[in-house]
Amino acid sequence: MALLAAGQAAAWQKNPDGTTAEEKANTAKLNADQLAKAQAETDAYNARVAANAQQEAAAQSTFLAETSAYEAEKARVAAMSAEERIQWEADVAACKAGDKTRCAHPESKPQ
Repeated sequence: MALLAAGQAAAWQKNPDGTTAEEKANTAKLNADQLAKAQAETDAYNARVAANAQQEAAAQSTFLAETSAYEAEKARVAAMSAEERIQWEADVAACKAGDKTRCAHPESKPQ
């Protein structure tokens, strides 16, 4: 019994900083709990950041692919238009020179 009383007395004995051993133990437990909670929150945040970065990279990749396809189609249409204009100019020049087979024939209008 005396040993139990001595242990309880030691638990309530003040340290030089004015705290008891029990208070220090409680503080250490609270600190450990807070550290675990902060680490879990940090891990969850880092996971969201990584997911957002992956989503942004995928969106950027899609954008670049679609932009590249658009630019390629635009260049194809421009080249086709240039070829058609060159052919049209050659037909006009040939028509003016007398080659009536290369003249534009007006479409007949329905009556």
